[in-house]
Amino acid sequence: MSSPTPDALLGPADIRELAAVLGVRPTKQRGQNFVIDANTVRRIVRTAQVRPDDVVVEVGPGLGSLTLALLEAADRVTAVEIDDVLAGALPATITARMPERAERFALVHSDAMHVTELPGPAPTALVANLPYNVAVPVLLHMLATFPSIDRTLVMVQSEVADRLAAAPGSKVYGVPSVKANWYAEVKRAGAIGRNVFWPAPNVDSGLVSLVRRTEPLRTTASRAEVFAVVDAAFAQRRKTLRAALAGWAGSAAAAEAALVAAGVSPQARGESLTVEEFARIAENKQETAA
Repeated sequence: MSSPTPDALLGPADIRELAAVLGVRPTKQRGQNFVIDANTVRRIVRTAQVRPDDVVVEVGPGLGSLTLALLEAADRVTAVEIDDVLAGALPATITARMPERAERFALVHSDAMHVTELPGPAPTALVANLPYNVAVPVLLHMLATFPSIDRTLVMVQSEVADRLAAAPGSKVYGVPSVKANWYAEVKRAGAIGRNVFWPAPNVDSGLVSLVRRTEPLRTTASRAEVFAVVDAAFAQRRKTLRAALAGWAGSAAAAEAALVAAGVSPQARGESLTVEEFARIAENKQETAA
């Protein structure tokens, strides 16, 4: 493939000029903070280990900073953008700055939470600067909807990155940690400073890497059944699992029976359990209810 021109990526002046032409002011409502540093987007692409044969899906491309860097490295890029103005402008930006790759770019003008199919070949990677206010639900929706996504690298608020990558027993281990771990091996993959964004957010950002499990968890319970246990366990964090799961199981006694059968102490709390243990609890509710 031909090499893009050295100045194809967007710098701070390019971003502000594009925004001015489009009349775009980043909104807090949609969690918009545009990356204005070419070195940062190239670092994200490197950290994501994007390969020349990858089909990458990007959520929330904004003005196209990361999109252009992804197009340099991947075979194809599909961007999902909800904003009418940004979605309307992005194809022209790609064509103007990277014409030799434009045919390998596709745009889906939609809310990522409602996307159930994408044009072209199945995506192999998800790389995105996710809007802070919807980062976790969007990430989980994409992983559930597109099982072909093997590798994911997302930039999120630092505290969300900590939650996603937390291990059992950690103070920030919770629903996002367990649900992300259902799909993938999750780890922190770096920190991002505030000065690479426009406007600069008042929080730090972090990169999270998710590599899909080569084999799904071995369980007879469905994902929905396991996630129902997870939601119930963390809805009342201070309670023991016997008490927290009483509503889910039908009674405290039924919850205790499922926990004991799963090899989990009824006095334990949700933040100490692995996703495998949650799956065993879900399995044993089925058995005790049978």
